[in-house]
Amino acid sequence: MTASRNGRVRGTVRLLAGAALGAAAARAAYASLTARTPGLGGVAGDELWGRTNHRGEPVTLLEGPAFVAGAASAGLLLPGLPPRLRAAALLAGTVPGALGGYDDLFGSGASRGFKGHLGALARGEVTTGAVKILGIGVAGLAAAAVAGSPAPSRGGRLFDTVLNGALIAGSANLMNLFDLRPGRAIKVGLLTGAPLAFTAGGAVTAAPLGAAAALLPADLGERAMLGDTGANALGALLGLAATRLGRGPRLAVFAGVAGLNAASEFVSFTKVIARTPVLHRLDMLGRRPVAAPDPVPAASGTTAPAAS
Repeated sequence: MTASRNGRVRGTVRLLAGAALGAAAARAAYASLTARTPGLGGVAGDELWGRTNHRGEPVTLLEGPAFVAGAASAGLLLPGLPPRLRAAALLAGTVPGALGGYDDLFGSGASRGFKGHLGALARGEVTTGAVKILGIGVAGLAAAAVAGSPAPSRGGRLFDTVLNGALIAGSANLMNLFDLRPGRAIKVGLLTGAPLAFTAGGAVTAAPLGAAAALLPADLGERAMLGDTGANALGALLGLAATRLGRGPRLAVFAGVAGLNAASEFVSFTKVIARTPVLHRLDMLGRRPVAAPDPVPAASGTTAPAAS
């Protein structure tokens, strides 16, 4: 009884320490990157990382690299993490993040979704999105192989590795689909990652959740966004945490992840959220209100009503 209680206390302390390390590292990375925005190949930093959000206002993509740096450095420093799991977390966070960064900086946006990128690939056109999809798939399998399965059944090690790799890669892509409005992807990450924090994958979730929470104010304030860099890394790390579950729960989680990825090819998540009151309230929590449309001018020859 005492040993079990002590184990829970140590686990809670490790979670809090990991979250604090992730938060501090992400904030420090964000401050450093925004203070001296890095350029590339003669392109100025602000031009390279600057984008326009859904309001038509300028934001920076540097939140993504700051998240990756914070989660990775905290994962390396967090004590008590098994070496194989530490290596898998580093792989799952940095490689999808780097591939997302490649798509962020050099993608054209002409092709979208699995259907668009794989369709272009079938026509002989290699898009940055196709490189990212295939690369994240390979990275997911590699991270799954490095981490191993917590309790593989006899003769099922290969099945578990493939399932875990698909779960990591699918989660990376799914999280990116939510990064369309301020704070949305981070909120999804925090809501889905919180239950995982109290499972066998809790040690993996601590640093990314802390890093994401620390960057949430800049995201909600519409100064920055995760982009593919941060969203792919956050999703992959949460997918890795889910691989620590038993086979039954893993299959259930994978079914949900695969189903949502498939649904995104036909359904707009933004429209579904807007039409669902609970989801809409959660989505708008902490965000600036949507601007009201300009009043329609009074028709010629009529008198507009006086303001009250």
